[in-house]
Amino acid sequence: MGDETNRTAFMELQGRMIETTGKLKQVVTQMRGKEGEKKRAFLTLEELNQLPHDANTYKTIGKLFVLEPKSVLVNEQEQKLKDSESAISSLQV
Repeated sequence: MGDETNRTAFMELQGRMIETTGKLKQVVTQMRGKEGEKKRAFLTLEELNQLPHDANTYKTIGKLFVLEPKSVLVNEQEQKLKDSESAISSLQV
């Protein structure tokens, strides 16, 4: 009888471990994705900041390019950067 309870407890712990490992892998994958988004936003911001203020800048929407003021694109990239940083910090908790 003692062996049976140990066996069921072991199987229960093993199931929890598999579930927790799966969740951990999912969080790590999400963090990698957010790190990539953060890096792309940072690099885009660096490139945008090198352009003169009156330069024509375009935003892609699918296969379409739309003329947008530089300030709008900079604000969007800054927001993406902040969102990625907050998502990463929330995933680390």
